[in-house]
Amino acid sequence: MNRNAFLPGVTGIALLLLVAVPVAFVVLQAVFPHLDTGSYSAPFSTFTRVFGEPSLQALFATTLKVGLGVALCSALIGVPLGALRGLFALPGAVLWDVVFLIPFLIPPYIAALSWMLALQTNGYVQQLLPWLHLNDFLFSLPGMVAVMTLNVFPVVYFAVSRSMAASGSRLADVARIHGAGPWRAFIRITLPMALPAIASSLLLAFTLSIEEYGVPGALGSRSGILMLTTGIEQRLADWPIDMPGAAVLSLLLVAIALCAYSVQRAVLAGKNVESMTGKPADVTQKSLAGWTLPVMALFTVVALIAVALPNVSTLVTAFSGTLSGGLTLSNFTLRHFGNLFAAHSDALGALSTSLSLALGTALIAGATGFLASWLVVARKIRGAALIDGLSLFPAALPGIVVGVGLILAWNRSFWPVTPYNTWGILLLSYCCLLLPYPVRYVSAALKQIGGNLDAAARVHGATAAQALRMILLPLVFPSLLASMMMVFAVASRELVTSLLLSPAGVQTVSVYVWRQFEQGSVGDGMAMASIAVLLSLTLMLIAFRLQQRQTS
Repeated sequence: MNRNAFLPGVTGIALLLLVAVPVAFVVLQAVFPHLDTGSYSAPFSTFTRVFGEPSLQALFATTLKVGLGVALCSALIGVPLGALRGLFALPGAVLWDVVFLIPFLIPPYIAALSWMLALQTNGYVQQLLPWLHLNDFLFSLPGMVAVMTLNVFPVVYFAVSRSMAASGSRLADVARIHGAGPWRAFIRITLPMALPAIASSLLLAFTLSIEEYGVPGALGSRSGILMLTTGIEQRLADWPIDMPGAAVLSLLLVAIALCAYSVQRAVLAGKNVESMTGKPADVTQKSLAGWTLPVMALFTVVALIAVALPNVSTLVTAFSGTLSGGLTLSNFTLRHFGNLFAAHSDALGALSTSLSLALGTALIAGATGFLASWLVVARKIRGAALIDGLSLFPAALPGIVVGVGLILAWNRSFWPVTPYNTWGILLLSYCCLLLPYPVRYVSAALKQIGGNLDAAARVHGATAAQALRMILLPLVFPSLLASMMMVFAVASRELVTSLLLSPAGVQTVSVYVWRQFEQGSVGDGMAMASIAVLLSLTLMLIAFRLQQRQTS
């Protein structure tokens, strides 16, 4: 077998199984409305029906407003914080990374419920500050954008901080020596080098927000604000089930994401900046000097709003006997945590299943994303555009549609072996949904490195695999590890496909929490969410420690 074709072949097979197969069946379902019966009659008739519905325009407009609003707000928060973290010696830098990773450890619908408990009329905030009325803001379009932003902005923060830390400040210092002021050096040198990471992270923030269901389902349902995702859910939940209509709306989401991707490519055209020296950049971080206290105050305010407030709301609920009891000492109880460890409880099994699936997803998605990014950015092989496009598709697909695609694909009699109705189908769904994280993070890192080192290794007799393993992997490993931590955090709390695909006897944390809410046991659900976040944080600290040793 040709050794040069082995790695591209493995990557192609992985992308085919993880992305192409479920997406292809979603397309087939949209084109052929009677596919589930084995009939290919009336092709494209669903498109005409759905596009003729008067509600589609409102769904489309609201989705765009939310996506653009979240991307803009994430940039306003994530870019300044990321630049400060990457370029300056920030006190407690690793701790801040852990703090800003916490929003990813909380399911969006849990975060939305926590904000509801905190900000609604007679909520926790109003009990402490009676003059503050935020109920109307929370249940509005700006409120939805704010809640989504506080969950998504770490994508921008981590991308910008890692990118600027990798590029260093050496070139900006050269510009300062030649007469440029600090802001001019930042805008003309440092910022352009981080532009690929910024654009990629904003694209990811946009696509994450337009495909989110938990927050619109929790907040939008009370205020009458509907997005494409909630429209899809209605078609799958209301009888009669409209699977073809849901598939058509899913393809519309894909089209929106592809348009955003095209805009990103146009913005970056001819503007990518990379070091041509072939030498590692100076990563020595500068002192904040007199700006230490203001910068620490900024980080603290963001952490209090984005992390502390919703998590305190979660913990208060977990330790409260009843919601109506309010913030009183007499309402304090450990009963909800005791219920998790009771003999008849399935909580521990659900937690073990979620952590195992999250670890497997991080390894598989990380390896596949790294290879795909290498083939597209470094090797520029034939078909690179197709590989890059496949890596974008999952970010544009709602989890519920990926689940439907996997059911349509693998619940077929002609497969000799199928993951359907096993834990393997959950692993496939998580890997499909979360593949864009490592692809975008590693791609941004590879673009900064350039192709000189890989070419030099090949000239001196190294094979492609040797150059990849011995040169490129160590250089991009911090970005790869950061993306895998993101994948782990999101996979450990993924809800929609877990509800749709979990086989009998297999229960994840999100499914357990969801069922507690359905049964009215909000305290038990919040207690489980608190334990899951604590365990995930412990694993994140270990990962950060490993990353520190790798980069030291």
